[in-house]
Amino acid sequence: MVDPAEQLTTHHSPEDQLIKFEQPLTERMRTFLRIEFLVQQAAFHIQDRTYHGTRAAVSSFLEILTILGRGDARAEVMKELERQSEILSRYRRTRGVDTVQLDSLIQNLGGMRTRLAEAGALFMNPLKECDFLSTIRHRSAIPGGTCVFDLPDYAYWLNLPYADRVEQLEAWMDRLRPIYDPVSELLWLTRESNEPTYRVATGGLYQYNLPRTEHFNMVRVLTPAACGMFPEISAGQHRFTVRFLSWQGVDQRPTQVTQDVRFLLALC
Repeated sequence: MVDPAEQLTTHHSPEDQLIKFEQPLTERMRTFLRIEFLVQQAAFHIQDRTYHGTRAAVSSFLEILTILGRGDARAEVMKELERQSEILSRYRRTRGVDTVQLDSLIQNLGGMRTRLAEAGALFMNPLKECDFLSTIRHRSAIPGGTCVFDLPDYAYWLNLPYADRVEQLEAWMDRLRPIYDPVSELLWLTRESNEPTYRVATGGLYQYNLPRTEHFNMVRVLTPAACGMFPEISAGQHRFTVRFLSWQGVDQRPTQVTQDVRFLLALC
């Protein structure tokens, strides 16, 4: 069976890649996507051995702390782990399902739920109570507020050997592992829950009424990077709209596409 993503790029050059545009349909999924984005960004910058690479990693890490400090992200992750486990358990009654792989997935989710429960509701307290991080976080709200003359202790730490800096960064990230590991797994399960199919945006516009009998977390639109257009997705409780815009460069506003656009869509 040919992958629809591969078919979509058949008439484009090999260097063309699909860009995946994702629109969350719930506040929980919105939070999860932001956590995933920031963790990936922090992980990338942690590998940068330079002074400015470490600064960027710290900035990403502090943004993660800000998101996790709003509401009860831990409880949301626990609920979603339980919901996904229940969904997977129902597949045991489906003929042809690989029960070994299914049981492995359910066991993995259960293990993550146990580790998150054992971490406790106060698992972030050591990070919240760290004066060093709190000072950087406070000064980061000011443009350029973490300069050498503002935070000489931060500047000193940034100039320590890379091995010392990366050890501390990884220790901070490990403190959050009980929550961002399950977020990564849950997003993977969400994306894998439905394969993308071809749709046509007539005159550059596509609208879809969400069935009330089904629960969706995310809309995914896939387009070739070199197609010269991008989707603008707006979603409500019962319907979402995909409007394709033509890229005009950074100095001009994008314009509405008027021709029909064939694209890949997945409702997850």
